[in-house]
Amino acid sequence: MIRIRPATEADFAALLQVQKEAFGEYATVYEVSAWTTETIDSLKQDAKDKRIFVAEKDEVMAGSVRFWSVAGVCVIRLLSVSPSHQHQGVGKAMIRKIEQVTTGAHKFYACTMLRTARNVHFFLSLGYKAETVLPNHYHHLDLICFAKYREPAAGK
Repeated sequence: MIRIRPATEADFAALLQVQKEAFGEYATVYEVSAWTTETIDSLKQDAKDKRIFVAEKDEVMAGSVRFWSVAGVCVIRLLSVSPSHQHQGVGKAMIRKIEQVTTGAHKFYACTMLRTARNVHFFLSLGYKAETVLPNHYHHLDLICFAKYREPAAGK
């Protein structure tokens, strides 16, 4: 069973290890050092204005994700699943949890590396639509950004 919960400072070291392993897979494709060398201090700073969830499977940290909302848009970033827990529903469970708890958002927005077919397929499988391509963006990455719009409540 996958358990999604808010991260605490006690989780930060394990969270950074999962993130390092997950993004380290792409080191031959992209410059990923910003995510593989992040420090606990920078994570603490990020946690001041973002929500962070961790995923646990069999009492082991399997993944993490950060998100925040601005003007009704929930921005999702740094979705990370340890290589040993990939293809087990961990990433999908975290995205679904964000969609469940972020009730004030009308749009969910996430970017991933363009040349990662697996990631592109992941967002498409969750009902996200490709919205923007950002060539030579953050750390010279080619990004593709996805959006999913919340269905309006009945009667509205």
